Amino acid sequence: MMKAFVLTEYADILKEPASLRLSELPVPEIGDNEILIEVAACGVCHTELDEIEGRVPARLPVIPGHQVVGRVRKTGPGARRFQSGERVGVAWIYSSCGHCRYCRGGLENLCADYRGTGVDADGGYAEFMKVQEDFAHPIPPQFSDLEAAPLLCAGAIGYRSLQLSGIRDGDSLGLTGFGGSGHLVLKMVRYRFPASRVFVFARNPAERDFAMELGAVWSGDTTTHCPEPLQAVIDTTPVWAPVISGLDNLAPGGRLVINAIRKEALDQQALLGLDYARHLWKEKEVKSVANITRRDVSAFLELAADMDIRPHVEVYEFEDANQALYDLKCKKIKGAKVLKFG
Repeated sequence: MMKAFVLTEYADILKEPASLRLSELPVPEIGDNEILIEVAACGVCHTELDEIEGRVPARLPVIPGHQVVGRVRKTGPGARRFQSGERVGVAWIYSSCGHCRYCRGGLENLCADYRGTGVDADGGYAEFMKVQEDFAHPIPPQFSDLEAAPLLCAGAIGYRSLQLSGIRDGDSLGLTGFGGSGHLVLKMVRYRFPASRVFVFARNPAERDFAMELGAVWSGDTTTHCPEPLQAVIDTTPVWAPVISGLDNLAPGGRLVINAIRKEALDQQALLGLDYARHLWKEKEVKSVANITRRDVSAFLELAADMDIRPHVEVYEFEDANQALYDLKCKKIKGAKVLKFG
């Protein structure tokens, strides 16, 4: 048997802080090409808030968690990539069909049969989880379990967002929202595009101060006008108002990349101010980030190892998962939150 936090029904975290139920469940049985992982650490993500509160439909009951680091304890028939005891990670992509036009073209993130870890299949808020071996990733040895966990989502999705932004060295970039993903994007930009200037927009003064500590040239509120036009803006917030602000801050030909699995209920007042000539004309673009591919995860892990990137983490004991989620909901954020097992 194993301990696991289970989501059985949707709930408002502010009204029901203990939204996940700590349960005793059988250890998963593995099948062909699957591996059993003993979990050592699991990141806590804003997507879990969306899932618990019903904005992201989940297969209920389900064990959340999609930033999983652990060790292989058992391999199923045909599974040969990893040996028992090897350290691996599991990210948001749990599986895809492997044969549709998107999967064949390297866009498995757009597959109609895409399954998300901790939403469509049981994830890492548990002592053990299983996954197909092809969807697990070796963890670079220089990272601890706690450091590696945020790299698997916040880092990998940040990497994809930065790729989609299309910026080149010397271009100015805006980051709206500055949590687990934003602070890793800033570190990546400073490494890959040293001549680029990063401007951070965040409601929380502590987040703005944190951004300046990490090398942003300016920080302000999400509604503040930027001191200079930006070639790209990456928006990681769950609300609509920053979309308008981001478009307003773009230079001609600039691109707004929305890195959010969902936006909260449409704020009509936020979008009433949308003006075509001011916000969209002169070939401005809006692009969304949809999930991640295995290539995003492996490429980012390689980059993170080269950079020796070290995410800032706040550690919670596994049994305190509900508290970590409540703190995330209340914007008590500095870096990434990670659950520690054992």
